[in-house]
Amino acid sequence: QVQLVESGGGEVQPGGSLTLSCVASGNISRLVSMGWFRQAPGSQRDLVAAIGTNDNTNYADSVKGRFTISREDAKNTLYLQMDRLKPEDTGVYYCTADAHTSPTWKLYTYWGRGAQVTVST
Repeated sequence: QVQLVESGGGEVQPGGSLTLSCVASGNISRLVSMGWFRQAPGSQRDLVAAIGTNDNTNYADSVKGRFTISREDAKNTLYLQMDRLKPEDTGVYYCTADAHTSPTWKLYTYWGRGAQVTVST
């Protein structure tokens, strides 16, 4: 089993910044792709950003140029730097990771429990 724990959420004014972190723990053999999803109240969960093992990245159009995803595999940690935040960025941010686990090397997708981000005046 693999556990993902997000931190760094909170409330910020429009134009402000926050950094989310996600630490993976458990029977990890290798982390493959990782990403952040966002779910606003009454809406579906949508991809915000993703990063592969060679640091190739993918962003939702709404966050391009404002958010930066990165990973630190030595610490099994995923980050999301969020700048110039807007009220429409409000939502619960979920960390996700595809991971090979020991001892079977099977590949599964795991999710964290989410971190609330609120952007308001």
